[in-house]
Amino acid sequence: MDIVTLARFQFAMTTVFHFFFVPFSIGMGLVVAIMETLYVKTKNEKYRQLAKFWGNIFLLSFAVGVVTGIIQEFQFGMNWSDYSRFVGDIFGAPLAVEALLAFFMESTFLGLWIFTWDRVKPLTHVIFMWLVTIASILSAFWILTANSFMQHPVGYTLRNGRAEMTDFSALLTNHQVWYEFSHVIAAAITMGGMIAAGLAAFQLIKRKDPLMRAFFKKSMRVGLVITLLGSLAVLTAGDLQMKALIEEQPMKFAAMEGTYEDTGDPAAWTLIAWANEKEHSQVFGIKVPYVLSILSYGKPSGSIKGMNTVNQELIEEHGFKNYYPPVNTLFWSFRIMAGFGMLMLFVAVAGLFLTRKKKPILYEKKWMLWIMGLCTFAPFLANTAGWLVTELGRYPWTVYGLFTIKDSVSPNVSATSLLISNIVYFLLFSGLAITMIYLVKRELNKGPEIEGMIDSDQDSIDPFDKEAFTNE
Repeated sequence: MDIVTLARFQFAMTTVFHFFFVPFSIGMGLVVAIMETLYVKTKNEKYRQLAKFWGNIFLLSFAVGVVTGIIQEFQFGMNWSDYSRFVGDIFGAPLAVEALLAFFMESTFLGLWIFTWDRVKPLTHVIFMWLVTIASILSAFWILTANSFMQHPVGYTLRNGRAEMTDFSALLTNHQVWYEFSHVIAAAITMGGMIAAGLAAFQLIKRKDPLMRAFFKKSMRVGLVITLLGSLAVLTAGDLQMKALIEEQPMKFAAMEGTYEDTGDPAAWTLIAWANEKEHSQVFGIKVPYVLSILSYGKPSGSIKGMNTVNQELIEEHGFKNYYPPVNTLFWSFRIMAGFGMLMLFVAVAGLFLTRKKKPILYEKKWMLWIMGLCTFAPFLANTAGWLVTELGRYPWTVYGLFTIKDSVSPNVSATSLLISNIVYFLLFSGLAITMIYLVKRELNKGPEIEGMIDSDQDSIDPFDKEAFTNE
């Protein structure tokens, strides 16, 4: 119950809850933009109804994301003021651009999109939604620019105990930005598609009306295609980011693999394991020969430094400290992230195959629909696990190699105030979560507006078949 632990818990709780909704809104915004684009291209009224219905879900995620984002901003001044003093000259610039440019652009065009249905041409209206989507992606870019400095500091000089910016362009060309950005946006795309497909599956379980079933079948197909594309992008981006860690954050990489001792050449991959973190040793592990070398270097040779070796190197560079991160958390978080990522890729491929026009058996098999529906929660778990790896793997640094967590905490906060604020935030976030779930469920139960919807027997065009892109 010390100050550092309570401050870390509060920031982690706020970040995790906020990050439930950041990729949710980015991904769902893209889903809505694609659906409305199909309407503009095909003039099929069903796609307009898709865009309006899923747009309501998107608006809910956006609203909760804004509330939690504001709370997170307060954290830097409340509990991490020494960190803010140290890095504020650098950290503040991208966050200011995010708020003054990307967020205002996003909120402005979102307002136009909400209030101009049937008041502007369909092409103009869909452009509003694409601008909202682009702005949300730009918002993520500027936030990740700030976070990437914490992972790999560049473009700065140390002066009077502070990190001061010397090259703004270096922040933008920091390769860590592009690893994180591509990974996060790909995960957001996957999340948007999976939520649309999963929630549609839940509706197909209980809906009997042919018009409603036709609507949610189309929703599922669009969602699965987007999930497939996003999952493939996540695999590529994640692989590149993981390989970059070998040189830049070798302790994080070794912890993700549960490797305390140097692996030797070739390196075996640990499938499952458990570590004795106090003794800095592995209690047990099941290893697969050659696989870690293949994953790390793209060939069946090459070794990886273990945590004990890396810790000694960090001691020689920075002084005597314990540089070991929470190994078991990182090891299993990485596998949860990768496991659910592969699950969503498999579900997307299988779902598209089982809903093909010739034999769409998935729609009639409740057990298959239940699997698809439960996968709605997979991107939330994968994204949360991924951020735990990203942030906890940097321990004990807030800015890697420059500033520690212990040095970052506000000097004037007390354990009592932190405990009380933790309880308040927990209750607030729980209330927001319950409200969000209730409102989403209400929107789903209400269903889409049926005006203009076509009969299910006529609804045979797949949204991504070539017929969908020819004007009637």
